[in-house]
Amino acid sequence: MPNNNVPVRAVKIQEVPQSPDAARTAATAGILQAFALFLHKASEYCGNELMKGQEFTDETSVKKVAENMVKKNKLNVKVDFIDKSNIKNYSKEIQEALGPVARGENAFYTDSYKLAVAPKSKPSLILHELGHAINAHKGKFLKFLQKSRMYVSAVPTALIVLNGLLKRKDDKPNFVERNAGIIGFASFLPTIAEEGLASIRGVKAARETLGKAVNLNPLRRNYLFAWMTYVIAGLGLGVAAKQAVIESKKQ
Repeated sequence: MPNNNVPVRAVKIQEVPQSPDAARTAATAGILQAFALFLHKASEYCGNELMKGQEFTDETSVKKVAENMVKKNKLNVKVDFIDKSNIKNYSKEIQEALGPVARGENAFYTDSYKLAVAPKSKPSLILHELGHAINAHKGKFLKFLQKSRMYVSAVPTALIVLNGLLKRKDDKPNFVERNAGIIGFASFLPTIAEEGLASIRGVKAARETLGKAVNLNPLRRNYLFAWMTYVIAGLGLGVAAKQAVIESKKQ
């Protein structure tokens, strides 16, 4: 029989060291991933704080402020406070959107339905939504700020395409690659500004209607946490844009 017990010499495999650019890219990707996780947790915290916040006044007073906002600004908007009992009054096509409102998790204004809704458990959110309704009818610029959020999800993809078109011959990072995060965040600034303005309108209307006898600090606190979720979303878009550009280079 043949002798197969031939001694085998160990072969030393030499690892190819990463280039400085590759190492830097990997480190950046890791940092971005960690920051994205932090932003997710921060957004959850702000959302929870908003929903835990106290109401600044009773439902009757909130309705009074809301009525004044509608009347003063001549809004053709239906205002409603949603819970499980009255969600059935709406068509099935909008009931799905009203579900989180009935559960106390959301409030919104829709221009297409001319409808502003808030949870019955947290009626003060309606003042912010009516702020959106006012913005929607105060000129083209504010309308642009409001509608811009419809397009921001396309920003990372657009930056990948633009980065490819502007690729440098020396393969060094171009303007888009260097500033993808800033560009992504900047594209969300119109939404951040419009959200802040809607809250300011709500607080101002409450002060004008109810006077100094009412403590508006709880309302300001709640609206601040709500606004912070949009700031965080803008930062998240910046991170997503930067990540998308980095990943596209690996392909």
